[in-house]
Amino acid sequence: MNTFEKCESNVRSYCRNFPAIFHRAKDSIVYAESGEEYIDFFAGAGALNYGHNHDYIKQKVISYLDADGIAHALDMYTSAKEKFLSKFDEVVLSSKKLDYRLQFCGPTGTNAVEAALKLARKVKQRPGIFSFMGAYHGMTLGSLSISGNVGIRAGAIGTASHVTFMPYPYGFMETFDTIEYIETVLNDVNSGIEKPAAIIFETVQAEGGVIVAPVEWMQRLRKLCNDHDILLICDDIQVGCGRTGSFFSFERADIVPDMVVLSKSISGYGFPMSLLLIKPELDIWEPGEHNGTFRGNQLAFIGATAALEYRESSNLEKDVKAKELYLNNFLTQEIAVMSNKIDIRGIGMIWGIDVKNFGGNDFAKKITSRCFELGLIVELAGRNDTVIKILPPLVIDMDTLQKGCAILKSAFNDLVAA
Repeated sequence: MNTFEKCESNVRSYCRNFPAIFHRAKDSIVYAESGEEYIDFFAGAGALNYGHNHDYIKQKVISYLDADGIAHALDMYTSAKEKFLSKFDEVVLSSKKLDYRLQFCGPTGTNAVEAALKLARKVKQRPGIFSFMGAYHGMTLGSLSISGNVGIRAGAIGTASHVTFMPYPYGFMETFDTIEYIETVLNDVNSGIEKPAAIIFETVQAEGGVIVAPVEWMQRLRKLCNDHDILLICDDIQVGCGRTGSFFSFERADIVPDMVVLSKSISGYGFPMSLLLIKPELDIWEPGEHNGTFRGNQLAFIGATAALEYRESSNLEKDVKAKELYLNNFLTQEIAVMSNKIDIRGIGMIWGIDVKNFGGNDFAKKITSRCFELGLIVELAGRNDTVIKILPPLVIDMDTLQKGCAILKSAFNDLVAA
């Protein structure tokens, strides 16, 4: 029994799939103590859009530490926070003509989701929330209540009170109009379902299996919320911060949600940080009504500001679009052609290879295990974990991206014909 098995809880998960002791990482490569090197198609579950130890961001953080910058300040005013707010307003909000106030929540995405649910109910004075089948929003009780996976909710009995799950445009639900269904439920006095305070959605269900919502569907969802006086909350935790190309994933639909939840890569360096963006008229909090000890991570402010500066100077959005084209071509022309049982879905730099038609999730597990043996870290997602989810750092160089894809192809070659 090793130290981890002796001392750490059974709840540990990723280490079971990637059984190595890692000790350093740079850009898109992770190094194990054994001397093995691994290409990273996992990116901290989306928390490392800028890769590991990005030089520009790292130097900004080191300089701040060397100057004995404030490390912890709750929600007090600090120079680090001021610089981040100014840069975020300049680069993201003002440039896109968006009007949001920023609420700094606890350290992880689920904290911001909890704040969004609490504020929506306070604003509308209604308890109900509509979420979607296949959704994932976090592991605290409120976030679990609006997540679709009954397995992860098993230990949180009674969490789904006042939550109604609506069909997402995927699978059998593609055969009928899901927006019309929601409209019918809201208009039917005998539906048994009360009008909610808010509808929370992901433009791409990442943990749900890389399911990309159609533009028209998102536009109609926005209109439905307007028509029925319902707040629209976009959970952009995993697919925001440039993952789909534009900074916000909803931009492609030309809609403006009432609230937006950001976390994961917003800090630029993997530091804990989460934000709730709120339309000004909805910001009806009383001072201190929703707080938390770690709602102002100063190092995250420094990293986030540097990340925005880098994004601006490097034309990262254009770079993501070029890599999106490469991944799309590779997956459709090199992987999908191996079997008619393989489905490909994705956008930007989040892609899924759905192998559910091979039966169960054993095949998907074998693929990711073989990838790890060959030097590639890639995880599973979707119903029953049958989707291989490709999530490299946005800044991965093309040569490393191609090498990682070659390993993926090799793993499929080894197992498809087996």
